Amino acid sequence: MTRIAVGAFLHETNTFAPTKATYDDFVHGGGWPSMAHGAEVLKVMRKINVGLAGFVEAAEANGWELVPTISAAAVPSAHVTRDAFERIMTEMIDGIAAAGPIDAVYLDLHGAMVTEHYDDGEGETLARVRKVIGKELPLVVSLDLHANVSPEMMAHADALIAYRTYPHVDMADTGRACAKHLAMMLKTKARFAKAFRQLPFLIPISWQCTNDQPAKSIYQKLAALESASVPTLSFAPGFPAADFRDCGPSVFAYGATQADADAAADKLAALIEGHEDDFDGRIYSPDDGVRHAMELAKSASKPIVIADTQDNPGAGGDSDTTGMLRALVRNKAVRAATGVIYDPQSAKAAHQAGVGATVTLSLGGKSGIPGDAPYQESFVVEKLSDGRFVASGPYYGGRDMDMGLSACLLIGDVRVVVSSYKAQLADQAMYRYVGIEPTEQAILVNKSSVHFRADFEPIAEKLLICAAPGAMPADTASLPWTRLRPGIRIKPNGTPFAPPSPRSTVTG
Repeated sequence: MTRIAVGAFLHETNTFAPTKATYDDFVHGGGWPSMAHGAEVLKVMRKINVGLAGFVEAAEANGWELVPTISAAAVPSAHVTRDAFERIMTEMIDGIAAAGPIDAVYLDLHGAMVTEHYDDGEGETLARVRKVIGKELPLVVSLDLHANVSPEMMAHADALIAYRTYPHVDMADTGRACAKHLAMMLKTKARFAKAFRQLPFLIPISWQCTNDQPAKSIYQKLAALESASVPTLSFAPGFPAADFRDCGPSVFAYGATQADADAAADKLAALIEGHEDDFDGRIYSPDDGVRHAMELAKSASKPIVIADTQDNPGAGGDSDTTGMLRALVRNKAVRAATGVIYDPQSAKAAHQAGVGATVTLSLGGKSGIPGDAPYQESFVVEKLSDGRFVASGPYYGGRDMDMGLSACLLIGDVRVVVSSYKAQLADQAMYRYVGIEPTEQAILVNKSSVHFRADFEPIAEKLLICAAPGAMPADTASLPWTRLRPGIRIKPNGTPFAPPSPRSTVTG
């Protein structure tokens, strides 16, 4: 029987974010399944929208025996701590080494992990796996669409296959695609030729959405470029908040011959570069966005949904800034709701006060974002929750969620979801679990950039993007870059990056 060692280790790192990812963050998982070990991995990774879950399903259909090691993921943040990386990697590597005779390894990785001691977390991960399995065993990896792919990752893996949707509704499908590619390798006992191209400009995440142009047509054409001679082709727009050499978009292709792979990669790269002007769009200030939403809501039959994009916990924000909440209250918005504000202290205070009580809080604003501060006001406690529910929408795909002690707080006619754990608001259930029916609101403000669209577009009259202070600037050119590769443009049609000049020294 074919035996495959499997594991998952996912983190999207915003090196400009305020909070690092500790081992405990991976134990909990945030919006991801909690950490699982050994045989427990195969119990957790079923019927959910995760790469490893899709691979498990396909592998079992193929009659393969799986040897699970560890599955661990944490909500995006600043760097993964050395302690977390080394503990998880040790368990994964030891599990692979102890697996006995195996025919291949499959890993579910993100592709944009930066640790306290390695810029390229996945490059280091794959190097360690390759060292323990040798050069001959196939090593296949699923990646997030936001992967910042490095030459080292390409060198160590036999295939990297990235998601094709943002919102990421195809994570499990990508795991299945990895199983399909691995099956071809096992059948032919041959490797495919590789081609890798890094593109010359950063793409802001708000314009990477595959429901809209230009990404929608790019991915349609990408699929059309695949063939028997080019079975796998990927475009990763990248995660443009990691200050290191390989941050940015890339294309990677696998072909029957080197010429096949090169031709597909070059054609796709040229297509993407031809759309540089299109990777941009309208972003509102908090007040302008709220006032526009209020005007639209007067004649709308469905909610106006606003993305609080710069405090997206799916991109490294702490999900606790108050700029959009202040704008809702300041402009006297009615039938409005926003979430999720991460503030364990305020959630605890609401539970201690009880439903119906009025509590004065310093809500949110604790992550130290310039231009943001705690919102000191009185709120009515409208509903309490233990934070446990199922997120059944297409992004989370039926995951069991644990947001910890949570509350719905009311100020004016604005309802606020407050939680004790972080996860981006990408599912309608993240309102309902504290008693807010999202379809009955005039305005919804979600701490998310794009993933929320999978579940909210069907109920939305219109979608807007607002930029209140937060850890993930909508304009990539506004970040204080110091370590990108020279020449990459820091936004579409932006200034080419030049490394800072070394400070001159004065001798006396």
